[in-house]
This record gives sequence, structure tokens and C-alpha cells, in this order.
Amino acid sequence: MRKADLVNSISEKTGIPKVDVLVTLEQFFKEVKDTLSDGENVYVRGFGSFIIKTRAKKIGRHIKKNVAIEIPEHCIPSFKPAKVFVEQVKENVDPKDLKDA
Repeated sequence: MRKADLVNSISEKTGIPKVDVLVTLEQFFKEVKDTLSDGENVYVRGFGSFIIKTRAKKIGRHIKKNVAIEIPEHCIPSFKPAKVFVEQVKENVDPKDLKDA
């Protein structure tokens, strides 16, 4: 499902115009990005958490030059689904159906 499909689905189910749904969705994404950029996590009860993970400093390799390089410690955004969300997916999705995708 793409963002356009998500907007269409929400609009059909709620009766809210697509433009309003799109603006709301874009603002939600912007708020999550801004909040994570400020170093704060976002918790949505029953859905999951948008969190910041810290990656430790490590040694990598520049393949073309065959030289070891140091990758500094850095932070990345991550999503951790809520237990309710995980259980719902486990109950409703058959792994055999995903192999074709």
C-alpha cells in the first residue's frame, strides 16, 4: 500500500475529503520527523513507538579502495510496534502468502 492508497482508504472509510486526509497525514509525518530530530521519542498507544537508536562506532571497509574506515557513532530512527499490533499481524497474516510478494 502506498501513501496515495492509504489516503484513498481513509477518505472512503471516514467520509473526509482526500485533501484533508493528505494534509493531516503529511503533518503527522512532519511532526514525527521533527520530534525525532529534536532527540525525543514518539509513543502511540496501541500502534507503536518511533524511537531513536544509537549505533556504536565501528570499523568498516571501503570496498573499491580496500581501506578500513572508521564509522562514527550515530543515531538512526526506528519503529517498534506495540504488542497489540504484533499480535494482530500474527493472527491475520499467513507467512506462506508473503513468499510470492
